[in-house]
Amino acid sequence: YDIVLDIPVINQTDKTLQNLSLEISTSGDLKLVERPQSYTLAPHDFKKIQANIKVSSTESGVIFGNIVYNTTGASSDPQLVVMNSIHMDIMDYISPATCSGSKFSDMWAEFEWGNKVPVNTDITNLNEYLDHVVSITNMKCLTPPHTLQGKSEFLAANLYARSIFGEDALLNLSVEMTTNGKIGGYIRIRSKTQGIALSPWR
Repeated sequence: YDIVLDIPVINQTDKTLQNLSLEISTSGDLKLVERPQSYTLAPHDFKKIQANIKVSSTESGVIFGNIVYNTTGASSDPQLVVMNSIHMDIMDYISPATCSGSKFSDMWAEFEWGNKVPVNTDITNLNEYLDHVVSITNMKCLTPPHTLQGKSEFLAANLYARSIFGEDALLNLSVEMTTNGKIGGYIRIRSKTQGIALSPWR
């Protein structure tokens, strides 16, 4: 899977920028496909530079970049502009999916990466909180709706999603209404990959 970065560069000076190039480095399962070429940018000129990044999994990754250039008539070292880093959001790569209850249980027991997150929310309705979790995680609730109906002080549900790389994401929500009227409990996540299990919940 490839990401294309479109980076507009504007020369706001009265000097020509020579040997202007975009330097990209990556961490995680991200790889620069091809090094962008160098350009000459006239005063007040504009250029859009593209960089192709290959993504091979949902492991968390960061893209770092600099713009390097020389100015006409200058004999000093190249000038450097440090760009803000880009943190990849794995939520862009997972989609709601479905599987059987037995398959969910088998994967839950098999997968080595897990995370347990205590619930901290201002929502005071258990079903509304479940809908909130489904929305922010981009997952599908596998628990039949009829088992979630009615008034209860407890709620447990299983959620499932798959990444575009074929990775499975499992989530178990177990919450209850506490004596102070707030929701307490835990969100548990399991996956084969560390990126899915940990990144969205940091």
